[in-house]
Amino acid sequence: QVQLVESGGGLVQAGDSLRLPCAASGLTFSIYTMGWFRQAPGKGREFVAAISWRSRTDYGDSVKGRMTISRDNSKNTVYLVMNSLKPEDTAVYYCAANAGDLIRRTPLGYASWGQGTQVTVSS
Repeated sequence: QVQLVESGGGLVQAGDSLRLPCAASGLTFSIYTMGWFRQAPGKGREFVAAISWRSRTDYGDSVKGRMTISRDNSKNTVYLVMNSLKPEDTAVYYCAANAGDLIRRTPLGYASWGQGTQVTVSS
């Protein structure tokens, strides 16, 4: 059974940085594509970033240049480093996983999900 556990969320001020780890278990992590999505109140789930098992990356247009996704296969963990945070980045951030090397920007492209971690950015 795949389990994804996000952490690192919290309340920060605009311009601050955060790092969100997502620890994975119950899967062969090294052959999974890992993604981050976010969901603000009243909105749909938005693609943030993804990294394939070959370490190719893709980013949503609203975060490109400010956020970086990386993975440590020795720790079964994927990270999202968020810099220059803005109030509009406020959302619950979810980690997602899908077997294979294909990066997808839709939530339907991921079979497993974490419970999410809240990020709140004050102005």
